[in-house]
Amino acid sequence: MEPVNALAAKCGGVLSSRQIQAMADAGQIRLAAPLAHGQIQPASLDLRLGPKAYRVRASFLPGKRRSVDELLSALKYDEMSLEGDGAVLERGCFYVVPLLESLALGAAVLGAANPKSSTGRLDIFTRLITDRGDRFDEVAPGYHGPLYAEVSPRSFSVRVRTGTRLNQLRFRVHAQSESQGGTLGDAALAELHRTSPLVDGPLNLRDGVVLRVALDADAFGGIIGYRAQKHTDVIDVDRIGSYRIDDYWDRLPSRDGRLILDPGDFYILASQERLAIPPDLAAEMAPMDAAIGEFRVHYAGFFDPGFGAGPDGQPGARAVLEVRSREVPFILEDGQFIGRLVYERMAETPKALYGQSGVSNYQGQGLKLSKHFMAD
Repeated sequence: MEPVNALAAKCGGVLSSRQIQAMADAGQIRLAAPLAHGQIQPASLDLRLGPKAYRVRASFLPGKRRSVDELLSALKYDEMSLEGDGAVLERGCFYVVPLLESLALGAAVLGAANPKSSTGRLDIFTRLITDRGDRFDEVAPGYHGPLYAEVSPRSFSVRVRTGTRLNQLRFRVHAQSESQGGTLGDAALAELHRTSPLVDGPLNLRDGVVLRVALDADAFGGIIGYRAQKHTDVIDVDRIGSYRIDDYWDRLPSRDGRLILDPGDFYILASQERLAIPPDLAAEMAPMDAAIGEFRVHYAGFFDPGFGAGPDGQPGARAVLEVRSREVPFILEDGQFIGRLVYERMAETPKALYGQSGVSNYQGQGLKLSKHFMAD
């Protein structure tokens, strides 16, 4: 199989599952334990927690001159084993966990991380840290070294263990021209939408595809979203379909198409638009601009090729939005601009798209909580 480094001479873009497997085979992804079933996604690699977690006083970045290990020696004040039945990470506390994966990237390959969908919907704040890194969730081109997850549960205390997957990593190769890889501009998105619809209604563009919040209860059987309760039992992140919704969430009824976000509360909402990500593209929810509202949206921002595509290829899944108000109450109204999707080309089309591998929990979703909760 062709070395991944050679891809840079031919194409750019996000690496596919086949190319990620090739990186593992070539030792560019180093594994402390064999790859688990479903760990390689169509356009990303799930990252796994290692056997130890360190509780720290505050979030940190090592900067260009230091390793994470050096800082942990000074900042950690509790060490926890995640082996066996694991350990509980307490709400509101910060932890740093060395991962089972490390990297030896080629000079043209870089990485970007994001929480997994299920992680974001549980309001687990997690970011990737690298040695000599001065930005979260970024892996510099040619990086050789370990990977660490910063983890801070915000709404629920959670149980995790060695092998638990909280975040995911995309790999990219630099494009040699605008026609190879790279982010699609609005003109290219409009042209694509004419032949392969990106959303199920009018296409609104603003440096990406604009998404609007849905606050019409008729669309979701009587409620417009969920708000996390303040005091609940622990959630085991590796238990699927095990928890009652009403033990952890308040259901939000419609109030004339409005919702007041209370500071500090965490909400699960959904987009008005149904989406379909084309097979040769990947998408990411862009960071929110504070100028459009006093809230943060979408902790887990990756959308894989094939996400949302119905049997006829038409857009069939809403974007589920993880929303937290900032410092002041803020009124959301039905149809309000709440975010945008940025699209980029794949280096190659994945052989198995999202929803075709048997481990895709959110294909065709509407307003949906994480996979840990029982269906009504």
